[in-house]
Amino acid sequence: MADATKKIRVGWFSYSCCEDSTIMFTEIMNDHWQDWKKIIDFRHARVLQSKNHWDEMDVAFIEGAVANDHQKQEVLRIRSLAKKVVAIGACACTGMPSAQRNTFNEKQKEEIEILRVRFASLPMVLKLSDVIKIDAEVPGCPMDTKKFLETLTALVGEWQAAQ
Repeated sequence: MADATKKIRVGWFSYSCCEDSTIMFTEIMNDHWQDWKKIIDFRHARVLQSKNHWDEMDVAFIEGAVANDHQKQEVLRIRSLAKKVVAIGACACTGMPSAQRNTFNEKQKEEIEILRVRFASLPMVLKLSDVIKIDAEVPGCPMDTKKFLETLTALVGEWQAAQ
């Protein structure tokens, strides 16, 4: 039986994307906040709180593609801190549409090279699984909210069984 005072430690992170899944996440909270606050300890969620922690997490949800080295280093750090990582939304799962520049022809790549260098972007935008091992995906742009709730419920169930 799980310790009633212990909560699942969760992080929500967003990288190169339009953050539509983050908006959906906050909207879902309208219906689930009363239940979630009893079982979830949001360690890191900039959309919800100004004081965030970079420490051990049971689950990290990561929205967005990886477009620069800083993002890549943070994603690697998240993976080292999280027992489970879930890719959220199309950009995290497939790289697209954030990775659209990966499909550019040589002329288009030349035209944007000055911007890529100025903003220290990687030569190619990466989907999350190109950088780290992921444990689950919630596809869509925005994310499929039914799939998100199913995934969260399953992860909470796994966590509770392990307690």
